Amino acid sequence: MAQFVDWDLAAATAGALGKTGPRVSYDEATAVVGDLRQLTDEAAGHVVAYTGLRSQVAHPPVRVVDRKDWAATNIAGLREVITPLVNRLSGDKQPGAISDAIGSRLTGVQAGTVLAYLSGRVLGQYEVFSADPGQLLLVAPNIVEVERKLEAEPRDFRLWVCLHEVTHRTQFTAVPWMRGHFLGEVQAFVDASQAGGEHFTDRLRRGVATLSDSVRNPDSRASVLDIVQTPGQRAVLDRLTALMTLLEGHAEFVMDGVGPEVIPSVERIRAKFNRRRESGNPLEKAIRKLLGVDVKMRQYAEGRKFVHGVVDRVGMEGFNRVFSSPLTLPRLEELADPDAWVNRVHGKAGPTPAAG
Repeated sequence: MAQFVDWDLAAATAGALGKTGPRVSYDEATAVVGDLRQLTDEAAGHVVAYTGLRSQVAHPPVRVVDRKDWAATNIAGLREVITPLVNRLSGDKQPGAISDAIGSRLTGVQAGTVLAYLSGRVLGQYEVFSADPGQLLLVAPNIVEVERKLEAEPRDFRLWVCLHEVTHRTQFTAVPWMRGHFLGEVQAFVDASQAGGEHFTDRLRRGVATLSDSVRNPDSRASVLDIVQTPGQRAVLDRLTALMTLLEGHAEFVMDGVGPEVIPSVERIRAKFNRRRESGNPLEKAIRKLLGVDVKMRQYAEGRKFVHGVVDRVGMEGFNRVFSSPLTLPRLEELADPDAWVNRVHGKAGPTPAAG
């Protein structure tokens, strides 16, 4: 069976290079874990009431993890998805050459380096690769570290984070086709890469190397877009970008809609957190750009504006038509033009939003 990444080495590298968490006592750590679990349940009730979306499938309870566990979970998820794709593209051939074995170890170190960096920044995630329907992860050390830096009231900040992440869980569990659609688009991206002449595994290795180099070398001028070369890949990437912008913007919209009702200090948290997102030293900014974090930041703003525009025009129930099928998801060009989406999905006039 083809070996693209030495996954065990990737996990070991991520664990070795990851930052240590903030100083907390055992009792404090236990309290944080319990608090996050309770606030996740509280957030779930708020999200259902605000969005009208209700989970259609059973989902496991939230997992409160540290940085090393977060990296290991993501490595396991990527392994579940990438390994079968690489095996299919390579014809399940054994990597007989020494260079292939060396390449898998090198890629393992590079992937671990990237995940070590990200493990120190992610507050939470709805991880969909490793299991169906997915699992909600909250990275306790990062949440505590950020709330301290922002001098935020801990319960307020933790509930604010939980609102965002629980909204993502709701998107995938209230819309049963969402996970399959997302994984299908990943598959389509891989299939489109075969038309470019260069083997997918070579291109993917080069992309991982680019990310790893950006973490280690702030002067790197390489771009992750170097791995997106074929017209087919660009078309799939447009669809994935539109989907992720919708999901991130929807989560931000829910945070902002629910927050003022249940989080007394939400305005201070939002203002300080936005400044944190925009700040960073030159090395940090370069890494964020190459890892796509800057793109994600734009997705928050653009997606929130789209959701707000649609809800203003057709109400929350009308907006929820976006989750009817893959055909009602916004196209990339519609994100900047809510009227275009409303016209396409609801008809020219569109329904009138409910008063109040």
